[in-house]
Amino acid sequence: MHSRARPYRSVLYIPGSKDRALDKARTMPVDAIIFDLEDAVAVEEKENARETLRAALAAGGYGARTRIVRINGLDTAWGRADAAAVRGMKADAVLMPKVGSAADLDALAAITGDMPLWAMMETPRAMLNADQIAGHPRLQGMVMGTNDLAKDLQTRFRPDRLPLMTGLGLCLLAAKAHGRVIVDGVYNAYLDDEGLRAECDQGRDMGFDGKTLIHPAQVDIANTAFAPSQAEIDLARRQIAAFDEAQAAGQGVAVVDGRIVENLHVATAREILAKAEAIAAMATE
Repeated sequence: MHSRARPYRSVLYIPGSKDRALDKARTMPVDAIIFDLEDAVAVEEKENARETLRAALAAGGYGARTRIVRINGLDTAWGRADAAAVRGMKADAVLMPKVGSAADLDALAAITGDMPLWAMMETPRAMLNADQIAGHPRLQGMVMGTNDLAKDLQTRFRPDRLPLMTGLGLCLLAAKAHGRVIVDGVYNAYLDDEGLRAECDQGRDMGFDGKTLIHPAQVDIANTAFAPSQAEIDLARRQIAAFDEAQAAGQGVAVVDGRIVENLHVATAREILAKAEAIAAMATE
């Protein structure tokens, strides 16, 4: 089970083959980095990327950011070597593309051992098997692969993402049921701040922990959207204070701003404050 306070607001994809990008990532205000050996790396660079990434991670400098390495699929020419290499890297987790079932994660764990696993959720089969995938004992987090999912579903792009809602919802339910981290898919139009903000707000409202990003220009919007706002923090403090006061007076509920505050609201309020504290702590590291 992950700590729900640990922030994953911004999860930036970085090509594992590019020294400059690997270096720049050390100063980016992101909560996690996906060091990519898969889609972001050309076929002729696959072998070299492993060593480039290993050296960058060995050099360190990534601070409190969670370091996740996305390998190529085990059914490709590079996947097994990637998995074996990641086991020796200074990484926090390994991310498997196109996970379809818990058996796929078993196959990866047979190579990577005790390393925490993350799963790309990007196929119709993954959506239908989300519960068993999320229940895998080694799994730490799930990443929505909305571009691949949309391709397989033969959907058209809609700003409200209605065609993807069933899949997103199934994965969210599975992640929450098993206490896993879950981050939303990428927003492709990286210069469209308004569209990105709307999609981040939608994802946050649904319950995602954060968003995967393809460009540094997207980081600030994601960090803001998935962090508690000052208004939410203030309300949380007032709810806790009012509830404590009510309990001291022998009452089970309190009222704040004309709304009932019960145990469950106080639990949420405490989570909001814990998340805000964790974000503040990361900013100082």
